[in-house]
Amino acid sequence: MSPPTVRVVCVVFHPGDELATFARTLATASAEPVELVIVDNGTDQSVSRAVADEHGARLLVTGANLGYGGGANAGADGCEAPWILVANSDLEWEPGALDVLVASADADARTGSAGPALLNPDGTVYPSARALPSLAQGAGHALFVRIWPGNPWTRQYRAEQESAGRQRAAGWLSGACLLVRRTAFEAVGGFDDGYFMFFEDVDLGERLGRAGWTNLYVPQARVTHVGGTSWRAKPARMISAHHTSAARYVARRYPRWYQWPVRQATVLGLRLRERSELRAAA
Repeated sequence: MSPPTVRVVCVVFHPGDELATFARTLATASAEPVELVIVDNGTDQSVSRAVADEHGARLLVTGANLGYGGGANAGADGCEAPWILVANSDLEWEPGALDVLVASADADARTGSAGPALLNPDGTVYPSARALPSLAQGAGHALFVRIWPGNPWTRQYRAEQESAGRQRAAGWLSGACLLVRRTAFEAVGGFDDGYFMFFEDVDLGERLGRAGWTNLYVPQARVTHVGGTSWRAKPARMISAHHTSAARYVARRYPRWYQWPVRQATVLGLRLRERSELRAAA
C-alpha cells in the first residue's frame, strides 16, 4: 500500500457522536489511504479512543487544552505526507470530496491551502472563503453584524462568497476544514497558537498569502458542517475566546503608532459586544 498523501488532523475537546460520523464519512471521501490523527485536548478520551480504535486512527492526547491552532500544530508535527488537512469533528464528508480537494490543490504548485464548500445542515453554503478585512471593514463588521446584519461593512466582507460556485483565490479559508501544503505550513511556522480559538485561520491565510502562496477555494469539494457541537450548550468561554482573538488579530495586523486610536476603538467595541453576547447567553 502506498504511503498516505494526506494526514487528517481532527482536533477535539470532549467530543460526542459527531466524531464517529466524521471518521465514518471520511472513509468515503478518498479512494486513497488517509492518515487520521485525532488530537484530544480534553480530560476524557473514552469517545476519541473508541473512534480511533475502530477506524485505525492515531490518538494524540495533549494533556492540556492547547486550543484549536495549538492542537492542530501538535497533530501536524512530524508529518511526512505532502498535505495536512485540519478539521473540526462536526463535519460530514460527501463521497470523494477529499480527492477533489487534493487534486485541485495539487494542480498548481503555488497553492498553499485549499478549502471546500462548507454547507450548513440545511444545504446552504456557509461563507468560508473571504477577503482579508481592512481595519475599517473589520471593525464595522465586528461591531454591527449582530444588530444590523445588512450593514455595508458586512456586505463587503462577504462579497467574494457570492461567487460560491467558482473556484478562486481567497484572502483566507475557514479552519473548520482546511487542506494545507505541508511545506507551506512549515515555512510559515504553522498556526499561531496564541489564538486559543478563532482567527487562527484568518492569520494563517494572511501569512501564507504574504509568503507568496495561494489560498484556493474549491466549491466542487463539499462538506457539511454541523457547527459548534462541542460548546453549543455552554458558549460563554467561546464567546470570550472569539473576542479575545479578534482583538489580538487587530493588534498584530495594525501595530503602527498612528493606528492606535482605531485599535483602541475596535477593542472597546469588541468588549462591549462581548458583554452583550455573554448576557444574552446567560
